[in-house]
Amino acid sequence: MLSVTDAIARDASPEAAFRAVEAATRELIGHKLFTILVRREGGEEVERVYSSNPEAYPVQGRKRMGPTPWGALVLDRKQTFLGSDKAAIRWAFPDHELIESLGLGAVINVTAIQGGDVLGTLNLLDAEGAYTVQEQVDTAHAFTPFLIPALLQKRA
Repeated sequence: MLSVTDAIARDASPEAAFRAVEAATRELIGHKLFTILVRREGGEEVERVYSSNPEAYPVQGRKRMGPTPWGALVLDRKQTFLGSDKAAIRWAFPDHELIESLGLGAVINVTAIQGGDVLGTLNLLDAEGAYTVQEQVDTAHAFTPFLIPALLQKRA
């Protein structure tokens, strides 16, 4: 976490925070795809503001996730989502075919919350079975406070 703090101290841009959290979570948890989504006003849409794979998942891509079961769980009830297999990916995401085509079959989604408001989500994806324990979710969740200033900037 110190490296994330140092990176943000050196560069206050949202991208610096996103890159630092991406590097730290890669080292501590592992991932093949790392994205950050900001929740847009009204709460129905999320917008990708950072992606480790911009060809497949470009920045500024939007999804209408509010009225989905995933949106109800993560955005409305403010719960984390740990999906350890492709069935979970299929349940959660309408673009599951693209996700699976990239060799991804496990996901961790954690919310960045300020004052009870979900600002966005930190999303890690890897091969099926890569994420199976709550410790991985807790580690990812520990990085969300570092994202709050960046998400507020991106949300404006």
